[in-house]
Amino acid sequence: MRIRDLVKVMQDLAPAEYAEPWDKVGLLAGDAEAELHGPVVLTIDLTEAVLAEAIGLKAGAIVAYHPPIFEPLARVTSATPRQRVILRAIQAGMAIYSPHTALDAIPGGVTDWLCEGLSGGEPGRILGDCRALLPHAKSATTQELKIVTFLPADAVERVRHALATAGAGIIGAYTVCSFAVPGSGTFLGGEGTSPRVGEAGRLEQVAEVRLEMVCSKAALALAIETLRSFHPYEEPAIDVYELVGAPMRGAGAGRRLVLDRPATVRDLAERLKAYIKRPFVRFAVAVAGEGRPLSRLGVVPGSGGELSKSAYQNGCEVFVTGEMKHHEIMGALNAGMSVILGGHTSTERGYLPRLRERLSARGFAAQVSAADKDILTTI
Repeated sequence: MRIRDLVKVMQDLAPAEYAEPWDKVGLLAGDAEAELHGPVVLTIDLTEAVLAEAIGLKAGAIVAYHPPIFEPLARVTSATPRQRVILRAIQAGMAIYSPHTALDAIPGGVTDWLCEGLSGGEPGRILGDCRALLPHAKSATTQELKIVTFLPADAVERVRHALATAGAGIIGAYTVCSFAVPGSGTFLGGEGTSPRVGEAGRLEQVAEVRLEMVCSKAALALAIETLRSFHPYEEPAIDVYELVGAPMRGAGAGRRLVLDRPATVRDLAERLKAYIKRPFVRFAVAVAGEGRPLSRLGVVPGSGGELSKSAYQNGCEVFVTGEMKHHEIMGALNAGMSVILGGHTSTERGYLPRLRERLSARGFAAQVSAADKDILTTI
Protein backbone atom coordinates (compact mmCIF):
# COMPACT_ATOMS: atom_id res chain seq x y z
CA MET A 1 0.00 0.00 0.00
CA ARG A 2 0.89 3.64 -0.39
CA ILE A 3 0.08 6.66 1.72
CA ARG A 4 -2.51 7.71 -0.85
CA ASP A 5 -4.37 4.44 -0.15
CA LEU A 6 -4.70 5.44 3.51
CA VAL A 7 -5.78 8.94 2.48
CA LYS A 8 -8.44 7.50 0.17
CA VAL A 9 -9.86 5.24 2.87
CA MET A 10 -9.89 8.05 5.43
CA GLN A 11 -11.68 10.21 2.87
CA ASP A 12 -14.19 7.41 2.36
CA LEU A 13 -14.74 7.08 6.11
CA ALA A 14 -14.78 10.81 6.89
CA PRO A 15 -14.97 12.96 3.74
CA ALA A 16 -13.22 16.31 4.18
CA GLU A 17 -16.32 18.12 2.88
CA TYR A 18 -17.98 17.37 6.24
CA ALA A 19 -15.31 19.29 8.18
CA GLU A 20 -15.90 22.78 9.52
CA PRO A 21 -14.57 25.56 7.22
CA TRP A 22 -11.97 26.63 9.80
CA ASP A 23 -10.58 23.14 10.31
CA LYS A 24 -7.31 21.69 8.98
CA VAL A 25 -8.13 18.15 7.90
CA GLY A 26 -6.56 15.71 5.48
CA LEU A 27 -2.95 14.74 4.81
CA LEU A 28 -0.88 17.26 6.77
CA ALA A 29 2.60 15.80 6.22
CA GLY A 30 4.10 13.10 4.04
CA ASP A 31 4.39 11.98 0.44
CA ALA A 32 1.13 10.52 -0.85
CA GLU A 33 3.04 8.36 -3.33
CA ALA A 34 5.40 6.88 -0.74
CA GLU A 35 4.98 3.25 0.31
CA LEU A 36 3.19 2.69 3.61
CA HIS A 37 5.49 0.59 5.78
CA GLY A 38 4.47 -0.54 9.26
CA PRO A 39 1.29 0.04 11.24
CA VAL A 40 -0.97 3.08 11.34
CA VAL A 41 -1.05 4.59 14.83
CA LEU A 42 -4.28 6.25 15.96
CA THR A 43 -4.23 9.04 18.53
CA ILE A 44 -6.23 12.02 19.70
CA ASP A 45 -3.19 14.27 20.13
CA LEU A 46 0.20 13.86 18.48
CA THR A 47 2.49 14.43 21.45
CA GLU A 48 6.19 13.65 21.72
CA ALA A 49 5.30 10.56 23.76
CA VAL A 50 2.96 9.31 21.03
CA LEU A 51 5.59 10.02 18.38
CA ALA A 52 8.22 8.07 20.34
CA GLU A 53 5.78 5.16 20.56
CA ALA A 54 5.09 5.33 16.81
CA ILE A 55 8.81 5.39 16.02
CA GLY A 56 9.31 2.36 18.27
CA LEU A 57 6.56 0.54 16.37
CA LYS A 58 8.13 1.55 13.04
CA ALA A 59 4.80 3.05 12.05
CA GLY A 60 4.27 4.29 8.52
CA ALA A 61 1.59 6.82 9.37
CA ILE A 62 -0.17 8.53 12.24
CA VAL A 63 -3.85 9.43 12.20
CA ALA A 64 -4.09 12.27 14.73
CA TYR A 65 -7.68 13.30 15.42
CA HIS A 66 -6.63 16.82 16.44
CA PRO A 67 -4.58 18.47 13.66
CA PRO A 68 -0.99 18.88 14.89
CA ILE A 69 -0.61 21.61 12.26
CA PHE A 70 -3.45 24.01 12.97
CA GLU A 71 -2.05 27.50 13.27
CA PRO A 72 0.54 28.41 10.60
CA LEU A 73 4.11 27.30 11.29
CA ALA A 74 6.75 29.89 10.41
CA ARG A 75 9.43 27.20 10.54
CA VAL A 76 9.85 23.48 11.25
CA THR A 77 12.82 22.98 13.58
CA SER A 78 13.49 21.21 16.86
CA ALA A 79 13.03 24.43 18.85
CA THR A 80 9.50 23.71 20.18
CA PRO A 81 7.52 20.54 20.92
CA ARG A 82 4.94 21.44 18.27
CA GLN A 83 7.63 21.78 15.61
CA ARG A 84 9.61 18.77 16.83
CA VAL A 85 6.80 16.26 16.40
CA ILE A 86 6.31 17.36 12.80
CA LEU A 87 10.02 17.40 12.02
CA ARG A 88 10.74 14.00 13.59
CA ALA A 89 7.72 12.37 12.03
CA ILE A 90 8.92 13.51 8.62
CA GLN A 91 12.47 12.37 9.39
CA ALA A 92 11.11 8.96 10.38
CA GLY A 93 9.19 8.72 7.11
CA MET A 94 5.79 8.85 8.79
CA ALA A 95 2.80 10.56 7.19
CA ILE A 96 0.35 12.52 9.36
CA TYR A 97 -3.37 12.60 8.64
CA SER A 98 -6.09 14.39 10.61
CA PRO A 99 -9.88 13.87 10.24
CA HIS A 100 -11.05 16.04 13.19
CA THR A 101 -14.50 17.65 12.66
CA ALA A 102 -15.16 15.56 9.55
CA LEU A 103 -15.07 12.49 11.80
CA ASP A 104 -17.41 14.24 14.25
CA ALA A 105 -19.99 15.16 11.63
CA ILE A 106 -20.40 11.93 9.66
CA PRO A 107 -23.17 9.44 10.42
CA GLY A 108 -21.67 6.87 12.77
CA GLY A 109 -18.81 9.19 13.72
CA VAL A 110 -17.58 10.51 17.05
CA THR A 111 -20.76 12.43 17.89
CA ASP A 112 -23.03 9.47 17.16
CA TRP A 113 -20.71 7.22 19.22
CA LEU A 114 -21.22 9.58 22.16
CA CYS A 115 -24.98 9.52 21.61
CA GLU A 116 -24.96 5.73 21.74
CA GLY A 117 -23.63 5.81 25.29
CA LEU A 118 -25.89 8.63 26.45
CA SER A 119 -28.97 6.88 25.09
CA GLY A 120 -28.08 3.61 26.79
CA GLY A 121 -27.88 1.81 23.47
CA GLU A 122 -25.60 -0.99 22.36
CA PRO A 123 -22.52 -0.31 20.20
CA GLY A 124 -23.70 1.06 16.89
CA ARG A 125 -27.25 1.65 18.13
CA ILE A 126 -28.83 4.86 19.42
CA LEU A 127 -32.01 4.49 21.48
CA GLY A 128 -34.02 7.49 20.39
CA ASP A 129 -34.33 9.98 17.57
CA CYS A 130 -31.04 11.59 16.60
CA ARG A 131 -30.37 14.39 14.13
CA ALA A 132 -27.71 17.02 13.52
CA LEU A 133 -27.92 20.32 15.37
CA LEU A 134 -26.46 22.05 12.31
CA PRO A 135 -27.17 19.76 9.34
CA HIS A 136 -24.46 19.42 6.72
CA ALA A 137 -25.59 20.77 3.37
CA LYS A 138 -24.49 18.47 0.57
CA SER A 139 -24.32 19.88 -2.93
CA ALA A 140 -23.14 18.10 -6.06
CA THR A 141 -20.62 20.14 -8.03
CA THR A 142 -22.80 19.83 -11.14
CA GLN A 143 -25.69 21.50 -9.26
CA GLU A 144 -24.01 24.57 -7.78
CA LEU A 145 -25.92 27.03 -10.00
CA LYS A 146 -29.04 27.28 -12.09
CA ILE A 147 -29.11 29.03 -15.47
CA VAL A 148 -32.45 30.46 -16.57
CA THR A 149 -33.26 31.99 -19.93
CA PHE A 150 -36.38 32.96 -21.92
CA LEU A 151 -36.82 32.15 -25.60
CA PRO A 152 -39.33 31.23 -28.33
CA ALA A 153 -40.72 27.69 -28.22
CA ASP A 154 -39.13 26.78 -31.55
CA ALA A 155 -35.64 27.47 -30.13
CA VAL A 156 -35.94 25.49 -26.89
CA GLU A 157 -34.61 22.14 -28.15
CA ARG A 158 -31.60 23.69 -29.87
CA VAL A 159 -30.59 25.77 -26.82
CA ARG A 160 -31.25 22.92 -24.38
CA HIS A 161 -28.90 20.55 -26.19
CA ALA A 162 -26.29 23.26 -26.72
CA LEU A 163 -26.22 23.99 -22.97
CA ALA A 164 -25.95 20.27 -22.28
CA THR A 165 -22.84 20.03 -24.45
CA ALA A 166 -21.35 22.89 -22.39
CA GLY A 167 -21.81 20.95 -19.12
CA ALA A 168 -25.23 22.15 -17.94
CA GLY A 169 -28.14 19.89 -17.00
CA ILE A 170 -26.26 17.15 -15.14
CA ILE A 171 -28.07 15.63 -12.12
CA GLY A 172 -26.34 12.51 -10.85
CA ALA A 173 -26.16 9.98 -13.67
CA TYR A 174 -28.68 11.92 -15.76
CA THR A 175 -27.80 14.46 -18.44
CA VAL A 176 -29.73 17.03 -20.51
CA CYS A 177 -31.91 17.68 -17.44
CA SER A 178 -34.03 20.80 -17.79
CA PHE A 179 -37.38 22.36 -16.96
CA ALA A 180 -39.44 24.50 -19.30
CA VAL A 181 -42.66 26.41 -18.75
CA PRO A 182 -44.53 28.71 -21.16
CA GLY A 183 -45.25 32.33 -20.38
CA SER A 184 -45.47 35.80 -21.81
CA GLY A 185 -42.57 38.23 -22.23
CA THR A 186 -42.46 41.91 -23.11
CA PHE A 187 -39.76 44.16 -24.51
CA LEU A 188 -39.29 47.60 -26.01
CA GLY A 189 -36.40 47.78 -28.44
CA GLY A 190 -34.39 50.99 -28.39
CA GLU A 191 -32.89 52.87 -31.31
CA GLY A 192 -30.57 50.69 -33.38
CA THR A 193 -31.97 47.35 -32.15
CA SER A 194 -33.13 44.55 -34.43
CA PRO A 195 -35.68 42.49 -32.50
CA ARG A 196 -36.44 39.00 -33.80
CA VAL A 197 -40.15 39.68 -33.26
CA GLY A 198 -41.93 42.99 -33.84
CA GLU A 199 -40.33 46.37 -34.33
CA ALA A 200 -37.92 48.64 -32.49
CA GLY A 201 -39.57 51.48 -30.62
CA ARG A 202 -42.81 49.58 -29.98
CA LEU A 203 -43.73 47.59 -26.86
CA GLU A 204 -44.02 43.97 -27.92
CA GLN A 205 -45.61 41.04 -26.07
CA VAL A 206 -44.60 37.56 -27.20
CA ALA A 207 -45.15 33.97 -26.14
CA GLU A 208 -41.92 32.60 -24.64
CA VAL A 209 -40.65 29.59 -22.75
CA ARG A 210 -38.68 29.81 -19.51
CA LEU A 211 -35.86 27.25 -19.74
CA GLU A 212 -33.75 26.37 -16.70
CA MET A 213 -30.84 23.98 -16.19
CA VAL A 214 -28.41 23.31 -13.36
CA CYS A 215 -24.71 23.95 -13.87
CA SER A 216 -21.38 23.81 -12.06
CA LYS A 217 -19.42 26.98 -11.32
CA ALA A 218 -16.55 25.61 -13.39
CA ALA A 219 -18.76 25.19 -16.46
CA LEU A 220 -20.65 28.48 -16.10
CA ALA A 221 -18.51 30.67 -18.37
CA LEU A 222 -18.65 28.19 -21.25
CA ALA A 223 -22.37 27.61 -20.69
CA ILE A 224 -23.12 31.35 -20.86
CA GLU A 225 -21.01 31.76 -23.99
CA THR A 226 -22.76 28.78 -25.60
CA LEU A 227 -26.18 30.09 -24.59
CA ARG A 228 -25.50 33.46 -26.22
CA SER A 229 -24.28 31.75 -29.40
CA PHE A 230 -27.38 29.57 -29.82
CA HIS A 231 -30.03 31.92 -28.44
CA PRO A 232 -32.08 33.54 -31.25
CA TYR A 233 -32.43 36.92 -29.50
CA GLU A 234 -30.08 39.85 -29.98
CA GLU A 235 -30.01 40.45 -26.19
CA PRO A 236 -31.12 37.27 -24.41
CA ALA A 237 -32.32 37.51 -20.81
CA ILE A 238 -30.07 35.27 -18.69
CA ASP A 239 -30.41 34.71 -14.93
CA VAL A 240 -27.89 32.78 -12.83
CA TYR A 241 -28.97 31.57 -9.37
CA GLU A 242 -26.64 30.13 -6.75
CA LEU A 243 -28.10 26.97 -5.19
CA VAL A 244 -27.69 25.85 -1.60
CA GLY A 245 -27.03 22.22 -0.77
CA ALA A 246 -29.72 19.92 0.57
CA PRO A 247 -29.35 19.52 4.37
CA MET A 248 -28.58 16.00 5.62
CA ARG A 249 -30.55 15.18 8.75
CA GLY A 250 -28.05 12.67 10.13
CA ALA A 251 -24.79 14.50 9.36
CA GLY A 252 -23.32 17.78 10.51
CA ALA A 253 -22.15 19.52 13.67
CA GLY A 254 -23.56 18.26 16.96
CA ARG A 255 -26.64 16.17 17.57
CA ARG A 256 -30.13 16.63 18.99
CA LEU A 257 -30.90 13.36 20.74
CA VAL A 258 -34.42 12.60 21.95
CA LEU A 259 -34.19 9.69 24.39
CA ASP A 260 -36.59 6.76 24.30
CA ARG A 261 -36.11 6.55 28.05
CA PRO A 262 -35.91 9.99 29.74
CA ALA A 263 -33.43 10.36 32.60
CA THR A 264 -32.46 12.95 35.18
CA VAL A 265 -29.34 15.07 34.69
CA ARG A 266 -27.55 13.14 37.43
CA ASP A 267 -28.44 9.80 35.85
CA LEU A 268 -27.22 11.04 32.46
CA ALA A 269 -23.97 12.22 34.06
CA GLU A 270 -23.48 8.78 35.64
CA ARG A 271 -24.22 7.13 32.32
CA LEU A 272 -21.66 9.33 30.54
CA LYS A 273 -19.04 8.72 33.24
CA ALA A 274 -19.37 4.93 32.85
CA TYR A 275 -19.38 5.10 29.06
CA ILE A 276 -16.24 7.21 28.64
CA LYS A 277 -14.54 5.42 31.57
CA ARG A 278 -13.48 8.54 33.45
CA PRO A 279 -13.14 9.03 37.23
CA PHE A 280 -15.52 11.97 37.18
CA VAL A 281 -17.68 14.23 35.05
CA ARG A 282 -19.12 17.62 35.98
CA PHE A 283 -22.66 18.80 35.63
CA ALA A 284 -24.85 21.79 36.42
CA VAL A 285 -28.62 21.50 36.71
CA ALA A 286 -30.85 24.31 35.53
CA VAL A 287 -33.73 25.19 37.81
CA ALA A 288 -36.20 23.93 35.23
CA GLY A 289 -34.52 20.51 35.17
CA GLU A 290 -34.10 19.78 38.86
CA GLY A 291 -35.21 16.30 39.88
CA ARG A 292 -37.21 15.39 36.78
CA PRO A 293 -36.51 13.08 33.84
CA LEU A 294 -35.48 14.87 30.66
CA SER A 295 -35.44 13.56 27.11
CA ARG A 296 -34.00 16.20 24.74
CA LEU A 297 -30.19 16.35 24.67
CA GLY A 298 -27.74 18.46 22.69
CA VAL A 299 -24.52 16.49 22.18
CA VAL A 300 -21.15 17.79 20.97
CA PRO A 301 -17.81 16.02 21.59
CA GLY A 302 -14.76 18.07 22.57
CA SER A 303 -15.29 21.79 23.02
CA GLY A 304 -18.93 22.42 22.16
CA GLY A 305 -19.78 25.71 23.83
CA GLU A 306 -20.32 27.51 20.52
CA LEU A 307 -23.19 25.13 19.73
CA SER A 308 -24.96 25.53 23.08
CA LYS A 309 -27.23 28.26 21.70
CA SER A 310 -28.16 26.07 18.75
CA ALA A 311 -28.97 23.27 21.18
CA TYR A 312 -31.26 25.52 23.19
CA GLN A 313 -32.92 26.84 20.02
CA ASN A 314 -33.53 23.21 19.04
CA GLY A 315 -35.42 22.64 22.29
CA CYS A 316 -32.70 20.74 24.15
CA GLU A 317 -33.08 20.44 27.92
CA VAL A 318 -29.55 19.18 28.58
CA PHE A 319 -26.31 20.03 26.78
CA VAL A 320 -23.57 17.38 26.87
CA THR A 321 -20.05 18.19 25.71
CA GLY A 322 -16.43 17.96 26.78
CA GLU A 323 -15.74 21.47 27.98
CA MET A 324 -17.28 24.95 27.98
CA LYS A 325 -16.29 28.44 29.05
CA HIS A 326 -17.80 29.71 32.30
CA HIS A 327 -20.00 32.32 30.61
CA GLU A 328 -21.25 29.70 28.16
CA ILE A 329 -22.32 27.47 31.06
CA MET A 330 -24.05 30.40 32.76
CA GLY A 331 -25.80 31.28 29.52
CA ALA A 332 -27.12 27.74 29.16
CA LEU A 333 -28.34 27.59 32.77
CA ASN A 334 -30.01 31.00 32.51
CA ALA A 335 -31.82 29.75 29.42
CA GLY A 336 -33.08 26.74 31.40
CA MET A 337 -30.74 24.14 29.84
CA SER A 338 -28.65 21.91 32.11
CA VAL A 339 -25.03 21.12 31.27
CA ILE A 340 -22.88 17.97 31.53
CA LEU A 341 -19.13 18.15 30.89
CA GLY A 342 -17.13 14.97 30.34
CA GLY A 343 -13.70 16.46 29.52
CA HIS A 344 -12.49 17.50 26.09
CA THR A 345 -10.58 14.45 24.88
CA SER A 346 -12.54 12.04 27.10
CA THR A 347 -15.58 12.61 24.88
CA GLU A 348 -13.48 11.74 21.81
CA ARG A 349 -10.88 9.12 22.71
CA GLY A 350 -13.29 6.22 23.08
CA TYR A 351 -14.02 6.35 19.37
CA LEU A 352 -10.48 5.35 18.38
CA PRO A 353 -11.06 1.58 18.78
CA ARG A 354 -13.98 1.84 16.37
CA LEU A 355 -11.83 3.72 13.86
CA ARG A 356 -9.20 1.00 14.26
CA GLU A 357 -11.81 -1.63 13.40
CA ARG A 358 -12.87 0.23 10.31
CA LEU A 359 -9.31 0.69 9.07
CA SER A 360 -8.49 -2.94 9.84
CA ALA A 361 -11.50 -4.02 7.79
CA ARG A 362 -9.98 -2.12 4.85
CA GLY A 363 -6.67 -3.95 5.15
CA PHE A 364 -4.61 -1.59 7.32
CA ALA A 365 -2.60 -2.67 10.37
CA ALA A 366 -4.04 -0.01 12.66
CA GLN A 367 -3.57 0.27 16.40
CA VAL A 368 -4.59 2.76 19.06
CA SER A 369 -1.72 4.57 20.75
CA ALA A 370 -1.03 3.47 24.31
CA ALA A 371 0.78 6.75 25.03
CA ASP A 372 -2.15 8.98 24.07
CA LYS A 373 -3.98 10.21 27.16
CA ASP A 374 -5.71 13.18 28.70
CA ILE A 375 -3.11 15.90 29.26
CA LEU A 376 -4.83 16.80 32.54
CA THR A 377 -4.34 14.62 35.63
CA THR A 378 -7.21 14.17 38.07
CA ILE A 379 -6.54 13.85 41.81
